Amino acid sequence: MPHVFEIVGRVLFALRTKGMAEVDSVAQATGLSNSQTAAALEELGEQGWVRYRDGKRAQGWMLLGEGRAEAERLVALEVDESGMRSLIHENYELFKVLDPELKEACTEFQVRGDQIMNDHTDPDYDAAVIARLSDINRRVQPIISRLAGAFDRFGHYGGRLDYALIQVQSGDLNWFTKPSLDSYHEVWFELHEDLLVSLGIDRATELAADSADA
Repeated sequence: MPHVFEIVGRVLFALRTKGMAEVDSVAQATGLSNSQTAAALEELGEQGWVRYRDGKRAQGWMLLGEGRAEAERLVALEVDESGMRSLIHENYELFKVLDPELKEACTEFQVRGDQIMNDHTDPDYDAAVIARLSDINRRVQPIISRLAGAFDRFGHYGGRLDYALIQVQSGDLNWFTKPSLDSYHEVWFELHEDLLVSLGIDRATELAADSADA
């Protein structure tokens, strides 16, 4: 069983990558039980590091300022002590090659080339986009495997992406991009955020660097 410090670190980092999540979603990302996760979140709430938001449009646990800082401190410490920063960076660079392809596939799945919303009445069009998604998934899985070999916390991404892809291929198209599901796009976003936080890069800095290189 993970010790208390490890549980706290896992929960904080899961919220750092997810932004907002319910107990079961945090548990899935951490490998903890729902009861362990709920207890940790309650404790962190008492410390003022997290709070539960119960809004009309969004509900879930979210990090507060001190919790976010602690999550980032813990992951920086883990990366530095592991000596694996170069491995993360190498695989981040490989991931960055695939990221625009995934974004393009998501856009094409939602909007046709003539800027008309895709109503999914053309099975051949959808099949072609899903085939692209399958190819992207084939290429990202080795990246995840190498990361998971160094850090257990990367291990859950591969299975979640595979599951979302299978749902899409089976005809449930919501699993491509729908935010309220553990959809392919949502899991991909978390993986991207995990890599950025691990390397101490914020999205604005990444975007600026990509624009300068373009």
